[in-house]
This record gives sequence, structure tokens and C-alpha cells, in this order.
Amino acid sequence: MSEYRALRQRYSLLELCRTPDLATEVTLQPVNRIDVDAAILFSDLLLPLEPMGIRFDFIKGEGPAIENPIQDAGDIARLRRFEPRESLSHVLDAIRQVKQALDGRVPLIGFAGAPFTLASYAIEGGHSNNFAKTKSLMYGAPDAWHRLCELMSDLVADYLAAQIDAGVDAVQVFDSWVGQLNARDYREFILPHSRRIFDALTPYDVPKIHFGVGTGAILPDIREAGGDVIGADWRVPLDEAWDRIGHDRAIQGNLDPTLLLGPIDRLLDAADDVLARVGGRPGHIFNLGHGILPMTSLEHVQLLAEHVHRRTTQ
Repeated sequence: MSEYRALRQRYSLLELCRTPDLATEVTLQPVNRIDVDAAILFSDLLLPLEPMGIRFDFIKGEGPAIENPIQDAGDIARLRRFEPRESLSHVLDAIRQVKQALDGRVPLIGFAGAPFTLASYAIEGGHSNNFAKTKSLMYGAPDAWHRLCELMSDLVADYLAAQIDAGVDAVQVFDSWVGQLNARDYREFILPHSRRIFDALTPYDVPKIHFGVGTGAILPDIREAGGDVIGADWRVPLDEAWDRIGHDRAIQGNLDPTLLLGPIDRLLDAADDVLARVGGRPGHIFNLGHGILPMTSLEHVQLLAEHVHRRTTQ
């Protein structure tokens, strides 16, 4: 969006995240331009790392870069617990401002990163193609790994609870990279910690979304870990994904975001295929299978939202 790019010319990503007025402005931009059914808080899933003692910044063209990556059990022992209502108060202030600005127009979704994704960034020092350092620590020092994930799950649960108290209407747990694990490793190294987050949020009566990428092989395990809504990416047809998850859970997805870069007729045909696989069942949130790509045409996004609304209100 041109409005967002204009802000990015003046402010860094972290400045936008840490300044409630700016985070509010960016959160509202797509709501004001696209026919969406909810606002998603503008923030970044890495924000909890810094108060833990893991410093990072964003490098243009490369993404997040960790200044002091975790290398061993000693680094994990030095990490700090913190109170999200104090250390991340700017996020909560942004939530309050967004809710006031929305004035009930659409609900607001808050979010946080899941243990595997947070840990992998902290260990790899940024994005990775093979997650070799992460898996090396996970396999080679399992006790230290579980201490790290237990700390992160507790902090994420507290952070999401604080977001709910500040006014978000739903929360999403992003486990963007957990599809790097097979079912056996997921169940041993991740499931107990993700379940710890959702169990802690049980008293809060808001929808809880559990999202991952490349998770077709572990969708039943992700469902077991928790969430009222399970995200599915585009690699598995939506009806097959829902069968694996179970129809007592809602599902979110699952259009390939690269389709927004192609011809309109192919884009809308693919959207119709997703909707046909839903078959009119309740509990489907139409969404992309992963994040929108920077070169995407805003007009294509607008057309897609309008098309889905027409198809689902006929």
C-alpha cells in the first residue's frame, strides 16, 4: 500500500511497532481501503525477544537479524522473564487506540509468535532454509530446549492475555516455521509448549487461532495442541485439511498468495475452488495460506475481497 510505503520512508519497522499512534495508523490502513471483515494489529511477532535479552533489528532486504543468537544452554539460562503489560505496553496502548478508532466497525485480531518460530529466529539469528542450528540444539540439548520453550510459552500466553485485556476480539498464535518438523518431533518438542499457551488462555472467551505454514502432515497434532480455529496453507486442499483437523474446529485459509500476482480470472477461479471445498459449512474464515507478498496489487486484493463476499452472501 502506498500509504504504508510512505510511512516506511520516514520510520523503521520497529519505530512503527513501538509508536502507538503509528501502529494504529498502519492497522487501520487496510480496513479503510479493502473490504475486510477484521483488522489485524500491526506489530511483529519478534517483539517479545528484546525484553528477554535477545536484541534484534530489521535489515532492509534481508528481514530480522538477531544481534546475540542463542548458542547453548548457558545463553538460555541468561534469558529474562518479563511482564508484558510493562515491557510491551506500547502494543497494548496501540490496541486501545485501534479499538477506539474502529468504534465497532470490525473486530480486532491480536497475535504472537509460537515457541518454535520464536526459538528458531533466536537461535538461527534470522530466517533459515534448513533450521540446522535450531534442530541441532533441539536434538542435542533437549532439556535446555524445553526450558527455552517453556519460558517462551509462558511469556506468549501472558502477552496474549494482556492483549485480550486491552481489547482485542480474537488472538492468533503464529507458528510460521513449524512445518519444518515431522509429526514425531512436533509431538516431542513443540506440542506440550503450544498446548501450554492455549490452556492458559482457556478462561478468556475470545476465538483463538492456531496458524502454521507447511503443516499438512501435522494438522491433527496442531489441532491437539489447541485452538478454536486451525490455519491451513495452500499446499493441502481445504476440504482435505479440514478432514484432518476435524469439523468440530473452524478452519482458516487457504488461497496461495502468489495467485494475487497473476491474472484476475485465475485468481477468482482459485477462490471459487476454496469456497466450493467448504461446501457451505459454517466455520470457515477465507484467507490467504500465508502472508501477502510486497509486490501484490492492491486492486487485486480489493477484487478478491469483494468476490468472496458476493459468493458467500448469495
